[in-house]
Amino acid sequence: MLIETDEGLANLLKTVRHVALVGASQKLERSSYQVLEFLLKKGYRVTPVNPGLAGQILLGQTVVGSLGHIDAPVDLVDIFRDGSALPGLVDEAIAIGAPSLWTQLDVRHPEAEQKALDQGLTVVIDKCPAK
Repeated sequence: MLIETDEGLANLLKTVRHVALVGASQKLERSSYQVLEFLLKKGYRVTPVNPGLAGQILLGQTVVGSLGHIDAPVDLVDIFRDGSALPGLVDEAIAIGAPSLWTQLDVRHPEAEQKALDQGLTVVIDKCPAK
């Protein structure tokens, strides 16, 4: 299911407890860092995902190298990567059984988006949960 309305977004965020934030950054000026901080302050459990930072601590959370390294079920995969990375990330999200996928502003890949929808994921495209 594709969610495009504010009401739909709000309803999705009410059901989410654990977010995998793919493309997490340690740079304070990056939107991925700011959204990580925002989600944590809102009470979500957030697992930052970034292979270059794996094992490091970011805002009190241990960074993992891939979605497959997360040791608990994930409700939402939030993606801060270039759209070209989306096909592989959709495959990873499906493999871990994530029910929802959220691509951040300007993160687009129509075929990967359609695959996520075809596999039954709830999908949000080109939006920011902090806005």
